Order: sequence, then C-alpha cells, then structure tokens
Amino acid sequence: MEALLEVKDVRVHFAQRGGFLRKGAATVKAVDGVSFEIGEGETVGLVGESGCGKSTLGRAILRLIEPTAGEVRFSGTNLLALDRRELRAKRRELQIVFQDPYSSLNPRMTVAQIIGEALDIHGLAGDGAARRKRIAELLEQVGLNAAHAERYPHEFSGGQRQRIGIARALAVSPKLIICDEPVSALDVSVQAQVVNLLQDLQAQLGLTYLFIAHDLAVVEHISQRVLVMYLGRIVESGPAEAVIRNPRHPYTKALIAAVPKGRRIEAGAEVLGGELPSPLNPPAGCPFHTRCPIAEARCRVEVPAVKEFESGHRVACHLA
Repeated sequence: MEALLEVKDVRVHFAQRGGFLRKGAATVKAVDGVSFEIGEGETVGLVGESGCGKSTLGRAILRLIEPTAGEVRFSGTNLLALDRRELRAKRRELQIVFQDPYSSLNPRMTVAQIIGEALDIHGLAGDGAARRKRIAELLEQVGLNAAHAERYPHEFSGGQRQRIGIARALAVSPKLIICDEPVSALDVSVQAQVVNLLQDLQAQLGLTYLFIAHDLAVVEHISQRVLVMYLGRIVESGPAEAVIRNPRHPYTKALIAAVPKGRRIEAGAEVLGGELPSPLNPPAGCPFHTRCPIAEARCRVEVPAVKEFESGHRVACHLA
C-alpha cells in the first residue's frame, strides 16, 4: 500500500516560563520523536490517555501547531517546508474533525454559513444556486437534510453537530481527515452512529483517516492499524488485531483492561494505576517505568529499543 502520509521523527516542544518560585524556562516535550505512515484509504487509530500528546500530534501534522523538528510528507510533499500560501492550498486535501461539536461550530453562524465558509476559502462556492446545492448535498451525505441549512448549531443535538462538522470537513473534497476524538463527547449509542457514518463515507469517497481516541473499543471497530502513545512517544504499533488481541506492551494491556465491562477485550492485565508523569519532567529510561508493574532496574535508566514482531507489530519495551 502506497503511503499517503509519512510522519518522520516529529517533535513538538514548548518552552514554559518559570513560575513565581522558578527561574528561566522549562521545555514541555508534548511530542518527542514520533514516526509512522498511513496508506491511502487506510484508517490508523492513535490511542492513549489524555495528556499523552496525541491531539498535539494531530494538529502538528496540519501545522495548526508548528512542529519543533521532523518531517511530515503528504503525497510526497513535505508540509513543513511550505510557505503560508502553499500550505493554504495544500490544506484543501487535509481536514480535521474536532472533539467537541459544541465549541467547534460558530454559534452565530447558520449551518449553511459554516459549511459555505470552507467552500469560500478555497474558491469552490460557485454562484448562489451551486453553493446551496453543494451544501444540501453535503448535509444529505452525513445524514441530515437541506432544511437544516438555515438553522443554528444550538438547535441540534451533539451527534447532529458532529455530523455538521464532518460535512464541513468534506466540503473541500479532502483525501485525509484527522478525526480528533470525534465521538468522545457523545453518548455511546450516538458514538456508534458517527463511527458507522465515517466508515460509510470512507467506502464511498476513498477517504483516509487518522482516528485519535482514548477508547480502544472504538478504535478496534474502525482501524486497520493502531498506534499506542505514551508521554509523547509511540510505545506499540501494528495491525489492530495484533495490538488489541495480543498486546505486548504493559501500557497497552492496561488500556485494554480499562475498557468498561461489557465492551472489554481481555488482555490479562490490571487497570492502570498512578498518574501520567509531566512532560515537563519525563522519567529517565523507559517513560512508562514509573507505572509499570513488571519494570526492572534497566527500565529506569535505558530507553528501550523498538522490537519488531510478526506483520509489522512493533513494541518499545525491554521485556516484550
């Protein structure tokens, strides 16, 4: 499968000023050397706890946040080398669906204005009749109807608002959509509807997704491959079946054990304890050793190399 997106050693570091009792600035390593590829028409799931850096990575790929280092190639073009004008033209092919459908839509704009704005920015609106027709088509494509075009966001449920966000992303006919926790703010029954919609759209339009989530049950349903992120790094990756049914990293096992009863995929591990360390002061050695139930002495001092198992299943763990 040909790679549509290639992410190579991407880092996003922020300088944080010292507080009242601290002098100078510290560095927050939100994303710390991440590499992966996504093939055309593929869905890759990116999972991890809140604060692990996964949403920051998604925004850095689109340069909504500027990466500190690394390379992001889309259809062979290094996005990080583009100037503002070139990037704006390229962004037509890359879109994002945000987590919170309540805050990602302008409450003062009608649905027609929200979707039409994307058409206007990229010069795709045409005349008034063509614009209205395109907006109606997009609304129907996501399970709404043309009559919704003149309503405001507050008149819709959370699931309907997320469908509007998806329609806005589709307006410019993208190749890749970054779905940044698109169902985490929705009820479980509505989550399934939105995930099914995304799969239907992928089949119809040949879309490629980076699907960011913290719920492995959702990720398993939609993804062909999975990346597991911890404290700014990928600690396990591979085909969804291999990673979720036969996890090799203790962090992945703990995430699976945390899936609510009734949706759980048994992994033979206890639910994760402790708190995620601060990216301001990450642990030496393996970043997970402070919470790992099987950590050894070397885990505290040596950064684990990535081991590759069958079918591209990769794990950064001394004990895998």
